[in-house]
Amino acid sequence: MPRTTLQNLTLEELWELFPISLSPHNPLWPRWAEEEISLLALILAPVSPVMHHIGSTAIPTIQAKPIVDILVEVANGVEWSSVVSPMETAGYICMARSPLRIRFNKGYTPAGYAEKVFHIHFHRTGDTPEILFRDYLLTHPEAARHYEQLKLSLLPKYKNDRDAYTAAKAPFVARILALASKSR
Repeated sequence: MPRTTLQNLTLEELWELFPISLSPHNPLWPRWAEEEISLLALILAPVSPVMHHIGSTAIPTIQAKPIVDILVEVANGVEWSSVVSPMETAGYICMARSPLRIRFNKGYTPAGYAEKVFHIHFHRTGDTPEILFRDYLLTHPEAARHYEQLKLSLLPKYKNDRDAYTAAKAPFVARILALASKSR
């Protein structure tokens, strides 16, 4: 009997169904981010979030996973429960939750990726290293090219292991964040 929900799949099965791929910049990604941010603004109006398009899809000079990342900043006093229910009701899947952060996905189907895929990252106000990283790459094209080269070099080995792919990029990301912090 075929499995019909993603919750029934093992991590390995999920990685096979949703391999990492890199695509040239799609000029629709910024528009999709704006549209999703508008939708999220309605869903999350009671918590007055501040939202940002982050990740490689926000950097037009490099290849990216065709997944639009959005950072949602919420105030420290906001209870996570006040965002989880509206997000899940709107069709987002809660993928990770900690006292300081929550992450939701949208666009993952039992048949694979939908046309539009989103990762929505909830952080506390001011907890925004992703913005610092994005802005540094936007203003330092050589660093952006090195990041793209790193991602391309990791892809063959980690195509079906998102955690290892992310971990392998971590030293580069930490180096860029250190440089970006110094140049503030």
